[in-house]
Amino acid sequence: MRSLAPQQSLVDQVYEAILGEITEGKFGPEDRLIQEEIAESLGVSRQPVQQALLLLRSHGLLCDAPGRGLMVTPLEEERVRNLYEVRAVMDGLATANAAQRNAESARLDGAAVIARGRAAVRSKSIARMIAADMEFHFFLYGLSGNPLIAEVSGPHWSYLRRVMGEVLMRGTTPDDIWNEHEAILEEVMAGRSAAAEKLARAHIAGASDVLTSRMRELPVPAPETPPIRKRALRRAR
Repeated sequence: MRSLAPQQSLVDQVYEAILGEITEGKFGPEDRLIQEEIAESLGVSRQPVQQALLLLRSHGLLCDAPGRGLMVTPLEEERVRNLYEVRAVMDGLATANAAQRNAESARLDGAAVIARGRAAVRSKSIARMIAADMEFHFFLYGLSGNPLIAEVSGPHWSYLRRVMGEVLMRGTTPDDIWNEHEAILEEVMAGRSAAAEKLARAHIAGASDVLTSRMRELPVPAPETPPIRKRALRRAR
């Protein structure tokens, strides 16, 4: 697990620590998370843990567990499809705007974003691959000139990170994804907004189909799961 960034608030650090464990499968579907145990594991008080858990629940990552505490929410295919339908519209808009407004910035910085993405794929690190995918899309959101796109999309990415993590853990390596990313970026750099939007929408629709088909192959979680593993989380600073 990556070290917690000191510039983040304590709640953000706890949120990211727990989400990272969920994304990498250390907390599986229906695993129970107990507030006191997480606080002890991270070396923090219960208050930031409580706030982080509430945020994770509001973002669909956690739900109430029978009896006590919260548990990891089982993945829902319908929710994933709904999120990707919304993403197709927003990413299409962002990409079209980026081509219209910031083609030059895309030419200056885009190649480095693609290079980092391909390096992440070669590393086979789930965390790096997810981070690189997010960087590409938020790069386009930034180029769009519309800050509301990133603002509205942000909370949904927590759930999408969980879905991507589940799929990547099953051995799916996203080599083709970065070919698609590069093709989208080429249209943005050329200022061809209609073509860029078309490719972006097709990319998101294809990703939705792949993710939901892989989700159907995931094993059904056992009815009883162990409590949180205390050594999984690094202490907050």
